[in-house]
Amino acid sequence: MSHRLRAWRPMLAIAIAAAAPAVAQPSPPTAVAQPASWPALKAPLPVDPVVEARIDGLLKVMTVEQKVGQIIQGDLASITPDDVYKYHLGSVFNGGNSSPGNDEFGPASGWLAAADAFYDASMRPDGKLVRIPAIWGSDAVHGHNNIVGATLFPHNIGLGATRDPGLVGRIGAATALEMRVTGLDWTFAPTLTVVRDDRWGRTYEGFGEHPEITASFAGPLVEGLQGRIGSADWLKGAHIIATAKHFLGDGGTAGGKDQGDTLATEAQLRDTFAAGYPPALAAGVQSVMASFSSWNGVKLHGNASLLTGVLKDRWGFDGFVVGDWNGHGQVPGCTVTHCAASATAGLDLYMAPDSWKGLWQNTVADVKSGALPMARLDDAVRRILRVKIRAGVFEAGRPSTRPHAGDWSQLASPAHRALAREAVRKSLVLLKNDGGVLPLRAGARILVAGDGADNVAKQAGGWTLTWQGTGTKPEHFPNAQSIWRGIAETVKAGGGSAELAVDGIWKTKPDAAIVVFGEDPYAEFQGDRADVAFNDTRDTLAMMKRLRAAGIPVVAVFLSGRPLWVNREVNAADAFVAAWLPGSEGGGVADVLFGKADFTGKLPYSWPRRADQVVLNVGDADYQPLFAYGFGRSARDAAKLAPLSEDGPAAMRNAPGVLFTAGRATTGRQLFIATAGLAPQSVELTATLPSLTARAADRRAQEDSRRFTWTGPAQASVLVREPAARDLQREANGELALIVGMRVDAAPTAPVALLMRCGDGCAGSIDITAQLAAANGRGWTSIAVPLARFAAAGADMARIDTPFELGTAGRLDLTISEVRLGSADGAR
Repeated sequence: MSHRLRAWRPMLAIAIAAAAPAVAQPSPPTAVAQPASWPALKAPLPVDPVVEARIDGLLKVMTVEQKVGQIIQGDLASITPDDVYKYHLGSVFNGGNSSPGNDEFGPASGWLAAADAFYDASMRPDGKLVRIPAIWGSDAVHGHNNIVGATLFPHNIGLGATRDPGLVGRIGAATALEMRVTGLDWTFAPTLTVVRDDRWGRTYEGFGEHPEITASFAGPLVEGLQGRIGSADWLKGAHIIATAKHFLGDGGTAGGKDQGDTLATEAQLRDTFAAGYPPALAAGVQSVMASFSSWNGVKLHGNASLLTGVLKDRWGFDGFVVGDWNGHGQVPGCTVTHCAASATAGLDLYMAPDSWKGLWQNTVADVKSGALPMARLDDAVRRILRVKIRAGVFEAGRPSTRPHAGDWSQLASPAHRALAREAVRKSLVLLKNDGGVLPLRAGARILVAGDGADNVAKQAGGWTLTWQGTGTKPEHFPNAQSIWRGIAETVKAGGGSAELAVDGIWKTKPDAAIVVFGEDPYAEFQGDRADVAFNDTRDTLAMMKRLRAAGIPVVAVFLSGRPLWVNREVNAADAFVAAWLPGSEGGGVADVLFGKADFTGKLPYSWPRRADQVVLNVGDADYQPLFAYGFGRSARDAAKLAPLSEDGPAAMRNAPGVLFTAGRATTGRQLFIATAGLAPQSVELTATLPSLTARAADRRAQEDSRRFTWTGPAQASVLVREPAARDLQREANGELALIVGMRVDAAPTAPVALLMRCGDGCAGSIDITAQLAAANGRGWTSIAVPLARFAAAGADMARIDTPFELGTAGRLDLTISEVRLGSADGAR
């Protein structure tokens, strides 16, 4: 139970004041599309009078309650088979963090059993009411990525680097087959976004920055998932229902903010952001997902000119439009449980994860009152039934009785793993190869280092078993091969020797070192950032420099969901490979590093020269990338790369989630120490109060941290003080945490509290004494406390005026290198 704690008043404090709010950008004048200015498309399938007559018959006998049930779906975490029966729901879905039995790491058999249970509920007799089978949708965005043991293909950013439409078609077919093994009918893929701001946390879900890649991949990928129109197994057998998403403009939001606003002319929206949709529609995609984002200030979930005027009327789309996770609740005048406006605008199926019951009740009432016209409801239901009839679900029977169901040998089958390995090989982009260090000799002594070397979770990225791709363990990837294991296998076969040392400290001096490092996993929202500077939290750069100083050639393998400013790391390596997020087949990296195949990947995104080049796209008026869109070397190209500028990224100081970094408070903030009865002391390099001292310290660079020594017995704390209350509700709902990068040199002798304050008498306090004691003497580490815990402890997240406060009444020696808001993975 949540309760408010009595505010703890410190006598000593370190304070950071906050930055001023960002200035809002003016919106272009209109968000009403003119469908006549869009190309007219012909529906790929003619109207089938037999199918339409069947739908007519169903609509005549369905009750209002049944019809409304067809247009609402709930998430597994908030729904049961009995709910499907009672409320006549036509579909269910599993979000990124939901699964059968709430066990994200449960066996695949549990998914098939759950599919049967939901299907059975929808078909259970209910008086004289007609029975309509329910279907199940899932985010299978780089393979059947919710399932332990499934094949994990490279994320779309890596596939974009392959420039191989046929390859993505084969990947679609393999993904569909693995979904059918577990009884699922429908994937929320492919993502057809064209990403124009690499700060966006979903950048890796886009094939590239240019519409040409997306347009070339959309059709083959839809056909791979669904099968070819006219074939006997279209939407059936080994194929499933696909979803083109997110309609429209999701990759162009201002500032790269998830669920943000795309400020663009209609021509830009049509020619750039919509490029993948016509080929997807031509291939027969049966579902289109509305975007969370807005176009020129109007939410897509409520934009009739696009959902109905363009997509349905001008383009002839006769499948159904599905919403995104309570996105209808963001439409003006709506809530997550009441929103006729979205359906009126053209939404056919509400994704209402935890709001489905209230939405069902209110929508039934809206239909009966006329607020939602029966004709619009019937059209939405018709579209859903049309897809179900085309997919054969009325005749298919229980999911476990359908072709391929329960054939566990198809999960990560040899053929699928070989396909994933091929995709990895083709996705790697070689950016540097000084002196022809690549390819390496398999018969050499090879050191493999870096925290990404033996880390399948890191190489797979977000949307892998969990929403953010975090919280997993090695045993959750039984059919995967880490990059290290792929290298070790290759070197052993070549007669050489391989040693794994994450910290780069070898037992036998190697002939060459492969350092695998990069971004930690993230997904939507949590992946949004303020610049494109790589944050080297594990001191990989220092390790690379140490290896080079010892005369060891260094090959850097960089794992990332977007191009990042890594000039220092590129300079510190003899060869540098952009490996993106390759998935479960790390052996594909070894194949190319050791010359079994040459590098063929080409950059799908322009690579930044500076950390503030957050909007960097080919064709820009001032286009000055470090490596241009389409760049990619062959291993035969040994041309030397000139040293790159290592001037640090100033943009980090403007990051809204970063409170302290590089030895200073971020832009607009100030660092203080204070004690009761004395004026606060500003901290630049050093400051002293009776029971607390602050002085400069080094972590990755000179004076980039601050060391605080409490000597007691007075109570002491660390504060971040905002000039105006800050609303952190969105961050708390997005599962972010308050993260402190630190080193403990002397354990606390009294309780230590970490707080967030929200005005006089309002605070949430978390005891972190045990974490600090455990970290004592262990070097640089971090603690992460979810913002939701502060809320549960009494903080009002809508009005935080002190987002960081650390205090103790005893002795403590603590060096802080960073304070920020970020992913809660690993939080205690």
